Amino acid sequence: MSNALANGLAGAGGGIIAQIITYPLQTVNTRQQTERTAKKKSLAADGAATAPAPPGGGTLFQILQVIRTEGWGGLYSGLKPSLVGTAASQGIYYYFYQVFKNKAEARAVARKKKGLGDGTVGMFSWLVVAAVAGSVNVLLTNPIWVLVTRMQTHTQAERKIMEAKREAMLMEASDADATDMEAFKEKLSELDSTKPHPFGTFHAAREVYNETGIKGFWKGLIPTLIMVFLLGALAKLGATVSTYPLLVVKSRLQAKQEIGRNVMLRYTGTLDAIIKMIRYEGLYGFYKGMGTKIVQSVFAASVLFMVKEELVKAILFLTDESRKILLTFGK
Repeated sequence: MSNALANGLAGAGGGIIAQIITYPLQTVNTRQQTERTAKKKSLAADGAATAPAPPGGGTLFQILQVIRTEGWGGLYSGLKPSLVGTAASQGIYYYFYQVFKNKAEARAVARKKKGLGDGTVGMFSWLVVAAVAGSVNVLLTNPIWVLVTRMQTHTQAERKIMEAKREAMLMEASDADATDMEAFKEKLSELDSTKPHPFGTFHAAREVYNETGIKGFWKGLIPTLIMVFLLGALAKLGATVSTYPLLVVKSRLQAKQEIGRNVMLRYTGTLDAIIKMIRYEGLYGFYKGMGTKIVQSVFAASVLFMVKEELVKAILFLTDESRKILLTFGK
């Protein structure tokens, strides 16, 4: 087995384990990123300025809230396609990274034989290797992450739709006659008892396709590719902080666009999302849920690299032992 394939398989295995452990944090973080909060103060009935409603508590509070309203399954919405995406992403990345790394090292040795360089790969070359491997990964796996984001935010989107319907019914009730109040109460009770529809991978894929066709599966591609090049140039924690606004933009583009007349809730593309976020939410909107993301990223990276290195050793050891056994039987 080649070193590249061993690294690819180990990366996939390590990524799956890290994803399962940290997935609840990722679900909550995605919901935090896609939550809209207007920056402008509104006016109360008496003309006094009132601040916009604050986000719904911290990370732990939101985790408990999801468990209370949706059960443990709510924290793992979209886990199946996420595991497929993680295995594919880590496997593809580490495989191509090793392939390009081997080529870069071989090229450096060849240059040394010609009297050019000292035989080592320069920092810029390493950045290019990481960026190219990351770009190949993004192009191939972006559709999976679009589906994961949709499934993670489905309940949140359904709740907002229900809230909009409830608000519209209350406005109608204010103009209704007293004789219609009983019917109104029944409709309101029926709406409040409505549960979110089941939403699996197929439902998510059909929704994305019906909205924008095939191109919808590559929403958020531009900010993701930009992050790939920045991640190669920065340390993990620093990269999380500096590229987080792009991550928020990507999540919002991939999530279901809100239904309603409010233009701040709908985006037509990357630039439109950035402009509307600055206009309606300010800089704070680009850093929603960053604390959750830092904890999840550091934890996931620690698990991934620890498991990956052990898996690489195990795979190479088993391959070597298998080769010895085959040679023994072949004699």
